[in-house]
Amino acid sequence: MKSDQGLAFKVFTQAELEQATNKFEKSQILGHGGHGTVYKGITKDNIPVAIKRCALIDDRHKKEFGKEMLILSQINHKNIVKLLGCCLEVDVPMLVYEFIPNGTLFDLIHGKNRMFHFPFSSLLRIVNEAAEGLAFLHSYANPPILHGDVKTSNILLDENYMAKISDFGASILAPTDEDQFVTMVQGTCGYLDPEYVQTCRLTDKSDVYSFGVVLLEVLTGQMPLKFEGPEVQKSLSSSFLLAMKENNLEAMLDGQIKDLESMDLLSGLAELAKKCLDMCSDKRPSMKEVSEDLSRLRKLSKHPWILRDTETESLLSGPSTSNLDIEHSYLNGSSTSNFEIEHNSEYTRKDEEMPINPSTSYFIR
Repeated sequence: MKSDQGLAFKVFTQAELEQATNKFEKSQILGHGGHGTVYKGITKDNIPVAIKRCALIDDRHKKEFGKEMLILSQINHKNIVKLLGCCLEVDVPMLVYEFIPNGTLFDLIHGKNRMFHFPFSSLLRIVNEAAEGLAFLHSYANPPILHGDVKTSNILLDENYMAKISDFGASILAPTDEDQFVTMVQGTCGYLDPEYVQTCRLTDKSDVYSFGVVLLEVLTGQMPLKFEGPEVQKSLSSSFLLAMKENNLEAMLDGQIKDLESMDLLSGLAELAKKCLDMCSDKRPSMKEVSEDLSRLRKLSKHPWILRDTETESLLSGPSTSNLDIEHSYLNGSSTSNFEIEHNSEYTRKDEEMPINPSTSYFIR
């Protein structure tokens, strides 16, 4: 089996990975968390990789790990970090991923360079690509894969600032038996689906809820969880839903974005986030639907005259239609303009100025 980089999935020896990381030297650490530590390594073929040493797991989890590793090794999607190989001759399994050099979406939003050099259109592209990756896991992987820990620090950025979904430590294969849905709650506070917390049942709509929080970070520039202030203001999602209920979206928006971007575009993105954050999981859109809505929003962002031309046509030919009605029609796929644009999520826009590279980081739980 070949990856898009021309590399076959490989079973590495412990000696090969020790050599690649200089015996797992501390200076090679890219990140660490509850599921283990990630090291940067250079293979004997001079290819940079990210090597994940998993935390200790019991026999049951080892069996699950083997099954999930088999599935992940077969996934080849441009917006999902590629699993290149593994090492099984150690008590604790190690996974070898492609190395992603440009940090994370978290870096762009909350880091030192905090979006200053990065156009909003590029942020919109990145979340669109991330949504496409998650939609692939939910709708096209067989069996479907539920990520379980969607957050901005698990959306990595490659050399072209294309989004790559990473860290499948909390992921599960979608069970075919209803009884198998119950699982120990994992994930990150601020992103967790309230229904998942209550029922311990991870579903595709749990990932949708978490992705809604990601959209809020893009819109507001705020962290998903605060440890100070009134209770309702500690949770970004709670603050946002209250602001939407009070018709006070502008109070939540990042000042820089609000000054530069169309309110039609920002309102459309906020409405999509609101749908993702619905307390009832059945009312949330699928990730495929989220991806499609983001694609339409990107067209609106690139070609705002589509909306203006539609308004003009409406004024000349019949009863006036409000901006909100036109936008609603456009976002739901029934564009009133004859103009259509071929969607291409790859990063090709020359007018999107590239930022100064944030410091490389590789976050895991």
